[in-house]
Amino acid sequence: MKRSRWVNLIALMSVIMVLSACGGIHPKAETSLPGNDGSTEDKSEALPGGEFSYALATSPDSLDPHRSGLAVAVRVFRTIYDNLVVQLPDNTIKPWLATEWTISPDGKSYTFKLRKDVKFHDGTPFNAEAVKYSYDRILDPATKAANASALLKPYKSSEVIDEYTIKLNLETPSVAFLGNLSQAMLGIVSPTAAKKYGDQFGKNPVGTGPFKFVKWNDNLEIKVERNPDYNWAPELVGNKGKAYLGAITFKIIPEEGTRIGSVQSGQVTAAETVPPQHVVALNKDAKLQVLQVNTRGLPYTLFFNQKREPWNDVKARQAVQYAVDVDAIVKTLYLGTYQRAWSPLTPDIFGYDPSLEHSIKPDLDKANRLLDELGWVKGADGIRQKDGKRLTLHYVDGSPNREKRNDIAAIVQQELKKVGIAVEVEITKDVQTVIYTKQAYDLYGNSQVNSDPAALNSFYRTTAPNARPSLSRLSDPELDKLLDQGVVEHDEAKRKEIYKKVQHYIIDNAVILPIYVFPYTVAASKNVTGLKFDSLGYPIFNDVSLVQK
Repeated sequence: MKRSRWVNLIALMSVIMVLSACGGIHPKAETSLPGNDGSTEDKSEALPGGEFSYALATSPDSLDPHRSGLAVAVRVFRTIYDNLVVQLPDNTIKPWLATEWTISPDGKSYTFKLRKDVKFHDGTPFNAEAVKYSYDRILDPATKAANASALLKPYKSSEVIDEYTIKLNLETPSVAFLGNLSQAMLGIVSPTAAKKYGDQFGKNPVGTGPFKFVKWNDNLEIKVERNPDYNWAPELVGNKGKAYLGAITFKIIPEEGTRIGSVQSGQVTAAETVPPQHVVALNKDAKLQVLQVNTRGLPYTLFFNQKREPWNDVKARQAVQYAVDVDAIVKTLYLGTYQRAWSPLTPDIFGYDPSLEHSIKPDLDKANRLLDELGWVKGADGIRQKDGKRLTLHYVDGSPNREKRNDIAAIVQQELKKVGIAVEVEITKDVQTVIYTKQAYDLYGNSQVNSDPAALNSFYRTTAPNARPSLSRLSDPELDKLLDQGVVEHDEAKRKEIYKKVQHYIIDNAVILPIYVFPYTVAASKNVTGLKFDSLGYPIFNDVSLVQK
C-alpha cells in the first residue's frame, strides 16, 4: 500500500483505548473463537447461530449514522454499517471497505481504492458513487447531520475517478481526518435506501455491515439479523466472514434494576451500563462476567454558557470551580468505579496533559472572596444579591437519569448554596430545544466519544454566525488560533504542546468543570465469548458466539 508519512503520523495521533480492569472487573472480553486463526478452543463447544439479546440503558435517537448524536445509537448501528478504514490496537489505520489509499503531499486530498465485492443489504452495489453520496449527504443541510458533520470536516468535495476509485478533497490538511473516517458516524449508507426513505431512513437503515436491520419497536427493542453475504470484515476482528450469531435483539431497558435483573435471570444475554453499586455483586455471580473499558474523547463535563451573566466573568466561574468538590461527587456516586476527570480530554487520548491532575482543589474561602470581589453580597437567606438581583445559576440536565447525572446536579445545588449561589435545576426530556435551540442554561453537562483532540474545536472554538452555537459559547481569537494549529500540525511534539496550552487555557479560565471519565461496563452471561470493544469503547459483535460450558 502506498502511503505518505502523513499516515504514520496520523496513526500516532490515534491513541488506542486501554481496556482497564477496575475492582476485579475483567479488562477485556477476547476469547478464542471457532474459525479464528490460531484458535485452540474446541470448536464442538460453539453453538452455531443463535440469538443474542443485549439490554440498552436508553433508546437510540436514530439509526441513521449521519443524523444520530447518541453513543447508544452507535452501539446498534455499528452492526449495520462499515467504514472505509479501521483503527487497530497498534495505532495503525488499516483497510476496510477501502483496499489502499494515497495522500497528496499537501495533505489536502486522499485517493482511495475500494473493494469490488461488496453489496449493501438491499442489493445496491458498493462503489465510489456510494462513498461520494454518503459524505456529500453529511454536508447537505437537509440531512441535519449531528456529530458526523464535525467528524467529516474539513472535507469539502469528492471526485469519482472510476467505479472503485474516489478522491476526497479537504479545505485544509487535518491530522485527525483519516482516523475519523474509521468512526461509525461516518459509516457508508445505501444511496438507494437513503433516497427512498428520506427522513425515515433512521428507522429503515441499510448498510454493508455484518448484520441487517429487521425491526424497531419504539422504546422496546431493535432487532438485526446476520448478513449471510458478509465477507469483508476488517483486521480489528478475528472472524472475517459472516457473524457467528444469527441475530441480535437490543432490548431498551432504562430502569437500572430491571436491566441488571434481566441479565441475572437470563432474560437477556448481556446488559450495558452496569451501575457502580452492582459491579461487586455481579463479579461474584458464577453465571456472569463483567467487562469494562474506559471510553475515550471528551469526559463528562459541565459547560458554562458564557453568553449569560454573570457567568461570562471568569471570577464567577472560578468561584463555582472552587466551591464544587468534584472528588467527593465522583467517589460518592460511583464508589470508586469511575475515574475523576481533570481536563477537557480523557487520559487515553493523544495530547492529554497529566499535569492538570490535582491542580484545582475545593476552597470555599477562595470562592467566597471571588464573589465578594464581584460585588455579590449575601442576603438574609444566605443567597447573594447585587443590584436587586439574586445570584442564580440555571443548571439543565436530561431525563432519564443517565449515569446518575441528575444526582450530580443535586449535589452541585447543595454545594453552591454554601457560597451563596442559588441553583435552579431543570430536568428535561427536550434537551434539543432547551440547550441547542433556546440556549436557556447557565450550566449543562455533556461528553463525547472521539479519537482525536481535534474534537475540542466543536466545543471551544468560535462558531460561525449561522452555525449551531458551541456548548461553552466561548469566543477567543487566542484559543481559536491554537485549536486551528492543532488540526494541521503533523509534528507530534509540537502538536502535543499545542493541546497542552489549550487544556490549560480551558481550566485556568474555568470554562468548564470536568467531572468523570465514563467506563463502559457490560454484564454478560459466562457462555458469551468473543465480545470485543473498538478503540473508542463500542462493542463489536462479529466474533461473539455462545458456548456450552
